[in-house]
Order: sequence, then structure tokens, then C-alpha cells
Amino acid sequence: MNNRIAVVPGSFDPPTLGHLDVIRRAAALYDQLHVLVVHNPGKEAMLPIAQRLALLEQSVEESGIQGDVVVASWSVGLLVDYATDVGAGVLVKGIRSQVDVAYETPMAIVNRHLAHIETVFLLPDPAHALVSSSLVRQVSSLGGDVSPFVPGPVARFLEGGPR
Repeated sequence: MNNRIAVVPGSFDPPTLGHLDVIRRAAALYDQLHVLVVHNPGKEAMLPIAQRLALLEQSVEESGIQGDVVVASWSVGLLVDYATDVGAGVLVKGIRSQVDVAYETPMAIVNRHLAHIETVFLLPDPAHALVSSSLVRQVSSLGGDVSPFVPGPVARFLEGGPR
């Protein structure tokens, strides 16, 4: 296990500028960063995992994020299993509010217990603190302009792609 390898997990449904902000900052902190699209059984997805992967890859590339960034997916097993498989010692989570802290803290404690993997919380850039994928999905489904909240590839897809 290597504390210089980190995993940023999320549903990324769809990826937002807040996600890219966390990815950019985490990529600067770690030698290798795995951005992991995970299946959340508690959420009904708007986009299939393959589409989220493609949009994340395009967004990371187009944004010019520096560093060794791997975009992958994981849908079977525990998140810590993926982290262990790639030698990561750290999970990085973006935290927007106290609600996120309350949700993420028990998972961080269990992940540390299960696999000795630490969780690092990154606070968002204030410009992105109130934007969630859920909000983007809602605005997009009602025909609103989400371009101020999502990377270019995501905005282009949502404008012309299937919903």
C-alpha cells in the first residue's frame, strides 16, 4: 500500500466542475490518482457507467489536469478492494457541507478498519460548493443551461445527447 497513490471515487453522474476541482487538486498531491466511477445501488443513474467514464476522460484531458490520472470504474465489491488492488493508501473525497461530512465519516472509519486506508477530505472551491450532480440532473432534465456547472464535454453531451 502506497500513500502516494490515491483514489477519488464517485458516481460522477454527471461529472461537474466541482468534481474536476477535487481531481485537479488531488492530482497535485499524489503521484498517481485513480478517478473511480462507482455504482451506487442507492441512486438511480441518469448516465450509464461507460458514458460517465468517457465524459470524465474527456473532461480531465480537456481541462489540462497535470499528473498521472487513471480513469476507471468499479461495480463489484468494496471500494477498498479496488484501492488495495492498485496499491492506493488514500481515498480522497470532496466535502461540500456538514451533510457530506456526516455521510462520509462513518464510511471513512469503516474503510480504515477494513483495509488500513485513510480518507482525506478536500473542501470545494466556493464557486462549486453548492453544485451537485443531482442538481445538474434536475436542471438538465427541465431544459435548463447547465454549462456553468459542468465541464465542456459534459455540457456538449447534455445539450445534444440523450437524456
